[in-house]
Amino acid sequence: MIERWITWYSQFLNGTGLSDTLVVFIENATIILLTIGLAILADFIVKRIIIASIAKLVQRSKNEWDDVFVKRRVFNRLAHLAPAWIIYASLQYIFDAPNLVTFLGNITQAYMVLVVLLVIDSVLNALHEIYHTLPISQGRNIKGYVQVVKIIFYFAAVIIVISIFTGKAPNALLTGLGAMAAVLMLVFKDTILGFVASIQLSANKMVNVGDWISMPKYNADGDVIDISLNTVKVQNWDKTIATIPTYALVSESFHNWKGMEESGGRRIKRSINIDMNSVGFLDAEQIEKFRKYYLLTEYINQKEKEISEFNKSLRMEEDQVTNGRKMTNLGTFRKYLEEYLKQHPKIHNDMTFLVRHLQPSDKGLPIEIYVFSNDQAWANYEAIQADIFDHILAIIPEFGLRVFQNPTGSDFRKIV
Repeated sequence: MIERWITWYSQFLNGTGLSDTLVVFIENATIILLTIGLAILADFIVKRIIIASIAKLVQRSKNEWDDVFVKRRVFNRLAHLAPAWIIYASLQYIFDAPNLVTFLGNITQAYMVLVVLLVIDSVLNALHEIYHTLPISQGRNIKGYVQVVKIIFYFAAVIIVISIFTGKAPNALLTGLGAMAAVLMLVFKDTILGFVASIQLSANKMVNVGDWISMPKYNADGDVIDISLNTVKVQNWDKTIATIPTYALVSESFHNWKGMEESGGRRIKRSINIDMNSVGFLDAEQIEKFRKYYLLTEYINQKEKEISEFNKSLRMEEDQVTNGRKMTNLGTFRKYLEEYLKQHPKIHNDMTFLVRHLQPSDKGLPIEIYVFSNDQAWANYEAIQADIFDHILAIIPEFGLRVFQNPTGSDFRKIV
């Protein structure tokens, strides 16, 4: 059809009496203008009519998945194929030089391969975004897999483009690349390690975007904001960004605080040192004093009865310190802390709950608080800890106890 039209048009120009050179020039110029016009028309029809109609249909659709394909410009990129195909089909009618037609045809084909590659890239991005809307995406990051698929398509596109310009079949090129496998493995070592690590991270649910992780070796302590094939980005609490090689999360140790966040509690593990010289037995006056503390009333009554019955069973005199059992200010203080923490509105009573002694040392006897707060927010958690130990430091003198503290300048001035 096209050949007939060109033959008729050539005969028509020859019949006008123009010179051969001018006839060829006008003929080529007409074909070029028509090609450009058809390419522009095809671009207009595809983009302004077809794609615009698709966009309107997508807006009316209740399905949100098709909106993602429009957002990722899948159809817009696909539209670039129409004018490219028209130009490619017209090259043989514009130029008589076979070498030039072949060269320009190769460039046009390479352009179309690039367009197809960009379309595939957009489709993969759209599918990845759709995946994040599904419940199965929780705890399973597939960004590394998507990047591997992209690399495969990029590699295939490069092979096809080389095949176009060299005239060799793609499988022949792949056979030749087999000898370079060792070099390719060396070049893409990090990518291969990252791909394997991504599989392990995803399969074992070791880390996901949004998790709080800490890895001191890489100065990372914050939320994971991105997991790619080669790197994991962590936004630290000081708003800096730490970059960790993906395979390092598999080959080295790190802390993932996701378990803490899902448990509903955050651990408070802090101790205060008591001067052991201040520990002693309670006398009757002190017992009556502590009996008036509503947190200790039940404990004092029960403990007093228990000790009295035990001492009577041994037929010992209660006023002898070395005989029988007696309540101590430290034991009473420890019980006070337990009751105080049990009634604290910010302490999780269904998780590990301990008020215990640690190994005495030259710095005194440590009394450790090992409980969990029910508020995991960092600022609130720190405030809860501070309030608890503010109260502990203030109440200790009421029990006749002293906090151990190394001498300071003011202590030496008092001595002088």
